[in-house]
Parts: sequence; C-alpha cells; structure tokens
Amino acid sequence: MTTIDILGASPRRAVLGAAPATRLRLTRRGRRVLAFLASVPAIVALSIAIISGGGALATSDSGAGAALEKVTVMPGDTLWSIAESVAPQADPRDVVDAIMRLNALPSGSLDAGETIAIPLEYSAAR
Repeated sequence: MTTIDILGASPRRAVLGAAPATRLRLTRRGRRVLAFLASVPAIVALSIAIISGGGALATSDSGAGAALEKVTVMPGDTLWSIAESVAPQADPRDVVDAIMRLNALPSGSLDAGETIAIPLEYSAAR
C-alpha cells in the first residue's frame, strides 16, 4: 500500500537535492526593457496619428475662386436683421451662426460701417 504526502516536499527534490523555487527578480535593466515593451503600442499609435494627421488639407476645388457677397453694416443693423434680409426663407438663427463663423466674429455686436461677408448659400437667395 502507498501513501501520499500532501504537505511534504516532493521526493524528487529530496533525492536530487534541487534548490527550492525562488521568486523572479528583475534587475534595473529588466525593468527598463519591460517599460519599453509596454510603451511600444502607445508609441506606434502616436506615430500613426502624427503621420496620418495631414488628411484635412484644404484643396483648390470649386469654392476657391468664388466671390463672397459683402454687406456694409448700417447704423441700427444687427446680425438678426441682416440675416432676415439676406435669407428671409431660412431660419435666422442658422444664418446668424453661419455669418458669425464665416467672419470669425467673437460676439453678435456689429459696428456701423463694418463690412461682413455673407455665406454663398444665403447670398444666392437674395
């Protein structure tokens, strides 16, 4: 009859005199290598983003030579009144937003005598 020692050392170790298992210890160089290997995916992703970032370049397609309609602001004019007179069929909020974006206006205030450009989609409606 045989007995099995659950808690004891394996008979192989006792017979062969093998050293007990040791914990894996990383040297300074090993830690650097692991840190580099862990950062490789981030470096690759960043490189791809930088290389492919030039996709939004401007082209000289149909809009390059188009002349914009310009409106001179009269005393008492507001963006809302200009939007209503330029595009009466369109929602004035959309027209005001388009005019502000086109002219890079920081606010809705206008000065008399100022010249502003009207987007082409609304200038044709006039």
